Amino acid sequence: MQIIGKENNTDESVTKAFPINFNRKECMLPKRLGIFTLTLLAGLMLSTGSVRAEHATPTALAANSELENTERNVRDSGGATLTPEDQKETGDDRKITAAIRQSIVKDKSLSLDAHNAKIITRNGIVTLRGPVENSAEKIKLQSIAEKNLEVKQVDNQLEPKTP
Repeated sequence: MQIIGKENNTDESVTKAFPINFNRKECMLPKRLGIFTLTLLAGLMLSTGSVRAEHATPTALAANSELENTERNVRDSGGATLTPEDQKETGDDRKITAAIRQSIVKDKSLSLDAHNAKIITRNGIVTLRGPVENSAEKIKLQSIAEKNLEVKQVDNQLEPKTP
């Protein structure tokens, strides 16, 4: 016997009130149709996403475009230059990098490129890399890094866009 609310209902009375005969096989068709639809939709989304990405390939960019940095990427992948992946995971090196980054971001006179400069710290030696607007920004970022007392040396590899 089931009790719903204040009424007493038996299984038989519920069956008589709702004479729908539930068959599990009847439910399988909508489930399979739903899975098929979901699979089809996911496939379409994946295929259209890759088509959009083709427009941003290096061959689609103009040779003189500021966005064309293939040569720089090839240089950085050679292992001869430091990249952010070379950042040491020691607590002191992370603190140095974080402190320098905070100081750079607080300085609103710097360009967006300067705010996004790569800061790589290894055993207290800081390497600054990336593009900046001019040589004044290059010097300013180096002085910000040198102000940190835990910095042993600064290797300034920043690349000014204009002299």
